[in-house]
Amino acid sequence: MATFASADRIGLRIISLAVAVAASVDPTLAARILPLSTLRAYRAMNDRLSALRLFVRAARVGNFSRAGRELGLSQPSASRLIAALEEEVGATLFSRTTRAVTLTDAGAMYLTRVEAILAALDEADHEARGTGELRGSLRVGTPISLGLREIIPRLPAFLKQHPALKIELRVTDRYPDLVTEGIDVSFQFGALPDSSATARKLIHQPRILTASPDYLRERGTPAMPSDLAHHSVIISPAHPSPTFSFRKDGRVTSVRVDNQLSITINEGATASAVAGLGIATSSESSALAELEAGQLVRVLPDWDFGSMELNALFVSGKTIKPSARAFTDFLLRELRAA
Repeated sequence: MATFASADRIGLRIISLAVAVAASVDPTLAARILPLSTLRAYRAMNDRLSALRLFVRAARVGNFSRAGRELGLSQPSASRLIAALEEEVGATLFSRTTRAVTLTDAGAMYLTRVEAILAALDEADHEARGTGELRGSLRVGTPISLGLREIIPRLPAFLKQHPALKIELRVTDRYPDLVTEGIDVSFQFGALPDSSATARKLIHQPRILTASPDYLRERGTPAMPSDLAHHSVIISPAHPSPTFSFRKDGRVTSVRVDNQLSITINEGATASAVAGLGIATSSESSALAELEAGQLVRVLPDWDFGSMELNALFVSGKTIKPSARAFTDFLLRELRAA
């Protein structure tokens, strides 16, 4: 069985190559040199793969039009492909309403199998090339600060190694839904609210407090954690709770801070601290440039304010894309070498 399957795959690859070469020479050449039945088999194979990829995206986003747009298909074409797939499978895969499409029980079972098949096909293609070259698309999620300061500056080197790979970077300080947003790997700090994700721990970074020299000259420099109660502390995703805990010499000290400003993105908290609006919380790397430039200084540097764990998140139970695994390995090496 495996031998026949391998032979079929090799045959289809040969057909695909022959058609591509013929078409590049003369658009009508493929029809002249290949039997009509062979061309039909090639087209049917491409249609089936397109339908399966469309089916997976439509199942995840709950919308044919959106799934079609992501794959470069019009809404009518997407609907026709799904209808043809359902007819070929012999089952209704989606329940359709005017607002959304949802999987039927048969569709949910089919999705589990199809995702595994498509992931295995991508893995097989990657291994068969034997060069480590990555192709296709990779959708990456990242917090704003990590994306701007750590990931984007390193992208040129990675993309130079893999010129056939396309990366879509989803940059936001909210936790993404890996499944519905189709994210292959998401890099996130801190606790993981998504129980459907598989986490790979990468590094720990110290959590720190920073403020501008002007703010500290005006308001004074805290010497003890309890002094923070008399300062304006900027609340951000890096530490959303107003209760701060510190450790030193084996003892823990906690203080509840007052905030005049709360902000939803960590980059905004750092910028606010530079502007003299208060004391901000961040990872060490998120304020490194400002610290080196003298725009910010550390507050309570002798106290341990804990650390922020960076994780790579993947959809649980789904085969990890070779490109997602390779990019995670690349980023880990880069961050450890920094």
